[in-house]
Amino acid sequence: MRLRALLDTDALGLRLLGGEDELDRSVRGVMTTDLRDPSRYLSGGELVLTGLAWRRDAADSEPFVRILVQAGVAALAAGEAELGAVPDDLVLACARHRMPLFAVHESVAFATITEHVVRQVSGERAGDLAAVVDRHRRMMTSGPAGGGPDVVLDLLGSDLDLRAWVLSPTGRLIAGPKVAGPALPADTCARLAAEHLAATRSGRRGPHRVQLDRTTYSLFPIRSSGRAPQTARDVRETVLSDWLLAVEADAGDWPAERLDLLQGVTQLIAVERDRRDAARTVRRRLAQEVLELVQTGAAPAEIAARLRVAAPVLLPGLGAAPHWQVVVARVEWEGGEIEGGPVAQSLLEEVLVDPQATGPEPSDRIAVAHTGDEAIALVPLPAMSSEHDGSETGLLADVLLRAVRESLSAGLDDDGRLTLGVSAAVHSAEGLRGALEEARHARRVAAARPGRVCAAGHQELASHVLLLPFVPDDVRRAFTARLLDPLEDYDRRHRAELIPTLEAFLDCDGSWTRCATRLHLHVNTLRYRVGRIEQLTGRDLSRLEDKLDFFLALRMS
Repeated sequence: MRLRALLDTDALGLRLLGGEDELDRSVRGVMTTDLRDPSRYLSGGELVLTGLAWRRDAADSEPFVRILVQAGVAALAAGEAELGAVPDDLVLACARHRMPLFAVHESVAFATITEHVVRQVSGERAGDLAAVVDRHRRMMTSGPAGGGPDVVLDLLGSDLDLRAWVLSPTGRLIAGPKVAGPALPADTCARLAAEHLAATRSGRRGPHRVQLDRTTYSLFPIRSSGRAPQTARDVRETVLSDWLLAVEADAGDWPAERLDLLQGVTQLIAVERDRRDAARTVRRRLAQEVLELVQTGAAPAEIAARLRVAAPVLLPGLGAAPHWQVVVARVEWEGGEIEGGPVAQSLLEEVLVDPQATGPEPSDRIAVAHTGDEAIALVPLPAMSSEHDGSETGLLADVLLRAVRESLSAGLDDDGRLTLGVSAAVHSAEGLRGALEEARHARRVAAARPGRVCAAGHQELASHVLLLPFVPDDVRRAFTARLLDPLEDYDRRHRAELIPTLEAFLDCDGSWTRCATRLHLHVNTLRYRVGRIEQLTGRDLSRLEDKLDFFLALRMS
């Protein structure tokens, strides 16, 4: 189709801002992106839709447009929903590079434009199948009139008698039909994801057909790039982040028209995935800003102020300041020619979602940044009370990857590796740097273990007493400061003798009576001091792991 035809369709709500002489260009596809450099996902001839989340200031427009021109993009369409009118600097950049520019009215969903272009550029399609999509143009809109991927899957069931589900690369159920029928079991989801990742790594063209428990499934990749990976490098960059559409049918004997329709459906669902990625932009920036402050040695007051900004975004309605955990992940490929940070960021966001959560956006508490080959997650936890009940709180390294290990191992095959480290929970900005160093050291401990998917946490670090001489100095200092500095500060201000009380309590193996006798205190006074220690450090002295952490900290100090 020609660009001129887009302006002739009133329902699309497009307004030409520049490039009138270029309207005879052909459009061969459509892509939605807010990446600063989407070139690796472009093959030429696309209409690029963007919400402008990539633009931070006027200087960003020129390089963005230049990248699109070099990739052979047909035109650019900018949405007005977030920033209002399209910025003048983008208009001027497009004019300089002869790039046609459209403005998309805020009332028009990108999915509507995508669906229109997909229908127009698809070659052969039976009229009855095309009518299924044409009749429900609203199905991918995110407003109250639409229903997202669930509506698409309901249509496949009601009009074509096809049961289908959208799964993440870790096997989490993102969307399924709402019509009557048995739900897809969690173990089946995980096995389908593993089969899909293994088939993708082998280079086989989709759809991939799999038989599980005498039921045949056809697996279609859902790619935001809009095109299949061409090289092994392309596969590595996308295999751990692409969604998949699992259809309960054997697509081996399908006519070309039905296969074409399912490919069009995957492109529509890819729009939802791009919308999810755009929605995470704010949380990613919050994590990046906090971690930059932590790593550059900013004052605790400055870090605390930024955390107060982040807390309402990540935990809306939270009354008290939360505790925080840090999770560090690294994806390494054989040869090392791929920057693993973006892959690890996307994967860590998925791993941190509750495995029982469904839907495209259950991750409001997740803020993940990446630097180089490393992804770092800032995970808020509801603030713990001063009186601990002994129950476990926060993320545990040994269970974090349990539900996703099978699928990730298939995606990494024999030339990739994921290692992950988890810190203990900290209650203040002062402890955040120590938590980051602890998570990084835990990841290094995990990297020393065999296997393609490995994780370690503060529990494993605390158990390595014999390895104490080999712990790096920065980890020693951070580990000690996070546990003992709050107590030493409190002792200086109030002469409460919390450090001597802690040493005596550990030396008496947690015996209230013996410790109170040694310190010449009433047992209630001792309980008050221990409670204050727990409150200041966020630890529980009834737990063996926390006792061992304090013991190590005192030894290292």
